[in-house]
Amino acid sequence: MTIYPAIDLRNGRCVRLFQGKADQETIYFEDPSEPARKWREQGADHLHAVDLDGAFSGSSANLDAVRSILEVDGLKVQLGGGMRDEDSIERALALGLDRVIIGTRACADPEWTGSLIKRFGGERIVVGIDARDGLVTTKGWVETTAITALDLAARLMDLGVRWIIHTDVATDGAMKGPNLQAQREMAERVPSCQVIASGGVTTEEDVGYLDRLSQELPNLEGVIIGKALYEGTVSLANLMSR
Repeated sequence: MTIYPAIDLRNGRCVRLFQGKADQETIYFEDPSEPARKWREQGADHLHAVDLDGAFSGSSANLDAVRSILEVDGLKVQLGGGMRDEDSIERALALGLDRVIIGTRACADPEWTGSLIKRFGGERIVVGIDARDGLVTTKGWVETTAITALDLAARLMDLGVRWIIHTDVATDGAMKGPNLQAQREMAERVPSCQVIASGGVTTEEDVGYLDRLSQELPNLEGVIIGKALYEGTVSLANLMSR
């Protein structure tokens, strides 16, 4: 499995939110390039970054922070948050990102997502499907829809999507372990997609559970780890040395 250390950006700083709630923020680094360098030194070659200002408001306040992260040699960075039109996606890719992540508009307009795949290619576009109790959430997890995550994923797969990040909102940042059943169901539902699991990883044992699941379901490609790295309950160096 690919390990994706997470950097959440808000007002130019590296933060973490509890279950995506804007009023429950912990600031970890004033300069987001610091954790990027740290994770690279510990063996990471991929990084997952989220522009929280973009996710909540659709307007980014973190371009300088993104550029500073991209200056770290040897990291492939995927970025999500607030990219809801083709121009913003094109600008983001022009910065040197490996992939961009779309979420809210992918839910509202799957056919538009299919057109993005045709324009930019299936390896450059990732769809972030965030779910609470199996239902898709949008706009920074503020709104819960009536669409199931599995149905949306299947529709997007049919439209050519090849990468999905599946976040279980209820476990994200809660330090209670991942929702293994939800991740299993997602990987089984979209066999033509590479699925990156997100939400709830608290211990290295949790990563082991997901790794074993990925041996059964090879399209469970990776796992995003955020708060556990910053709180020190997971050692990235240990994971990368396995």
